Amino acid sequence: MAVKVALPTDDPLAARLRGFGPLGLAAILAVALANAAVKPLGAILALAWAWRSHTPWREIGYVRPKSWIVSPAVGIVLGSAFKLGMKAIVMPLLGADPINQAYHYLVGNRAALPGMLYAVTIGAGFGEETVFRGYLFERLGKLFGTGAGARASIVLLTSAVFGLAHYSDQGLAGVEQATITGLVFGAIFAITGRIWMLMFAHAAFDLTAVTIIYWDLEAKVAHLVFR
Repeated sequence: MAVKVALPTDDPLAARLRGFGPLGLAAILAVALANAAVKPLGAILALAWAWRSHTPWREIGYVRPKSWIVSPAVGIVLGSAFKLGMKAIVMPLLGADPINQAYHYLVGNRAALPGMLYAVTIGAGFGEETVFRGYLFERLGKLFGTGAGARASIVLLTSAVFGLAHYSDQGLAGVEQATITGLVFGAIFAITGRIWMLMFAHAAFDLTAVTIIYWDLEAKVAHLVFR
């Protein structure tokens, strides 16, 4: 008679990676440093962490969308409209310079487009969403819990970190815009627990920004509402 032996579903290394001891904290630091250094290396490490720590993919938002057509479409429309609203209404109200000086070199610059398109789609859309929404929400969720108050705190904290990550190259205006973007995307992720639509929304947001800059339309869009 054959005897069934239950196979272990976990191991000590996976447990330590999921925890907040030395190894767990080292993993968090590695993801953070990699994300700051080269995008999307932080996201790749976050996915490697999820795999090796036996963390279910759904816990970092990697849930199959109900439709591979509708989710990207909603994300693209949301991201594009969101960027236009930020440029034409929100940032002028905050007193931001109509011209993004950090990226003004993109105006009519075809040679710079391939690298920038990679940065905003793979680096930002995939990379930043995986780290700031998927990975950090999972890690902080284990610390704070899953209640409404905890989720609100996680949205606020990750948005602040996301905003500050944009200071070095975009200054205060970049921090303000990224923080607001983080609040919106973070709130959606906190409610849905799904990351794919947000990846497309983030990429579309940045692609819209690149388009506006490339065609030298920043000043016109920034004064559409407030002359």
